[in-house]
Amino acid sequence: MRQHYHEELDDINNCLVEMANSVGSAMSKATTSLLDADIELANLVIEGDEGIDARRENIEQRCFTLLARQAPVATDLRTITAAMRMISDLERMGDLAVHVAKLARMRFPEHTVPQELRPIFLEAGHVAESLVAQTATVIAKLDVEAAAVLEADDDLMDQLHRQLFSELLSKDWPHGMEAAIDITLLGRYYERFADHAVSVARRVVFLVTGEREMHAVHE
Repeated sequence: MRQHYHEELDDINNCLVEMANSVGSAMSKATTSLLDADIELANLVIEGDEGIDARRENIEQRCFTLLARQAPVATDLRTITAAMRMISDLERMGDLAVHVAKLARMRFPEHTVPQELRPIFLEAGHVAESLVAQTATVIAKLDVEAAAVLEADDDLMDQLHRQLFSELLSKDWPHGMEAAIDITLLGRYYERFADHAVSVARRVVFLVTGEREMHAVHE
């Protein structure tokens, strides 16, 4: 019975890794749909969100079942509660990818992002992909050091977000209010995506160490 219980915990962890990979793929596709005005790709992201939601429900139900049947304590209890919180973060990351794709679809056949801002969003997409790949690794290996590195790398997304606002607040902004609102929303979506990746990493740290704060990584 105990062996089956721990096998179930291990499989839930594997499912979390798969969910992280799924939301990473969704954001990658959403970024491409945004920059290329690719409505078919945008629709794929939007339709695919049902699968991410179904994963969340499945993992959540399995966690509830373990709580009810096994009455876990100490580390096992932390494992299950951390998993339930991580799936919430991961599902939200999938939702944010959908928001990006929906904005790309809404402006089709036009490009949502002005030409001079495309490099910023291209970089934001790369940072988002990197962060979620690191997130999958942190979950898979329960790697506290990698979790701390991930939080440090989140600073890159914050820098891009500030750069966007510098452009938006420029007196020479030529694209009007609608485009400014679009860019503001998009910047927020990418920033929040990164924030949720950091939240997952912090939950792994708590799971492994029992501490709620990550220690800074020094070069």
